[in-house]
Amino acid sequence: MEKRNQQNSDFVVIKANDDGVSVIGLTRGTDTKFHHSEKLDKGEVLIAQFTEHTSAIKIRGNAKILTQFGEVESEMKK
Repeated sequence: MEKRNQQNSDFVVIKANDDGVSVIGLTRGTDTKFHHSEKLDKGEVLIAQFTEHTSAIKIRGNAKILTQFGEVESEMKK
């Protein structure tokens, strides 16, 4: 059985409230870069994990985000 580092076990749940929600993973290290992106349509759910490679997740669009710290809504830019 693989032993996991506590730092690597933080998950977020992202549920798209509208079509076209962008979820972008950003790298760790001295240069922050995009390393992965997904587009979600209304009702789709993505479960993302912070890892040794992912230090941040950017969400663009109208979505509900659930974390260990609570719930937050992202909004479309008006």
